[in-house]
Amino acid sequence: MPSTNSPFEIHLHGQVVLRAGVEFEQIQEALKPLWKYAGARSLADGARSSYDDEPGIKFDLLKRTLEICWTVAGDEDFRQSLDEMCMSLNELADTGAAIEVSFYDTEFDEDDEETWDESRDDFTMLFVGPNPAAIMQVQRDLLVEDVVAMMERHFEGAELTGVVAEIDKLFAKRFDSIVNSLEIGKRPRGSGGGYGGAGHGGGRKPRHLH
Repeated sequence: MPSTNSPFEIHLHGQVVLRAGVEFEQIQEALKPLWKYAGARSLADGARSSYDDEPGIKFDLLKRTLEICWTVAGDEDFRQSLDEMCMSLNELADTGAAIEVSFYDTEFDEDDEETWDESRDDFTMLFVGPNPAAIMQVQRDLLVEDVVAMMERHFEGAELTGVVAEIDKLFAKRFDSIVNSLEIGKRPRGSGGGYGGAGHGGGRKPRHLH
């Protein structure tokens, strides 16, 4: 269990598809900011989560995937470790990926709704990828899921095609402003179907709900 002296339990959850040829040593180096923060001497030592029911950090060589479902006790300074990790994973990622990070305030009871507004909980999404286009594609897909999930309470899915098209226009405009005259990949594209899914953020989320 996380130390009661730490103000936060910090949970990371996500999956990153890696480039062909990536080896364990490269993953260990990329994730060094995480396992060093946890007080470990190697990834093998630090890959275990603070909670036994979480798989921790897993590298599947055959599937070329990095699976993260890992909790560590920490403070606000952990954000620097996250920045360093993302910079390193960008070099190893084959496609864009999102990593959800949850900071749970250890001083508040998650079952006591009256304290939720007073807690210092924070939830954010980190994005990694081989180039800006790949990262923006993941951001676009998550935004479409969130917006459509919210609007489907009032409208049929087929009525939201125009909304999705406007989101695509916004991302295309942002991509063009980044690219300018540089060739960094293809524009983010629409998924063309299957809208819906849970939103990200809002309210005090239960721990370990995936």
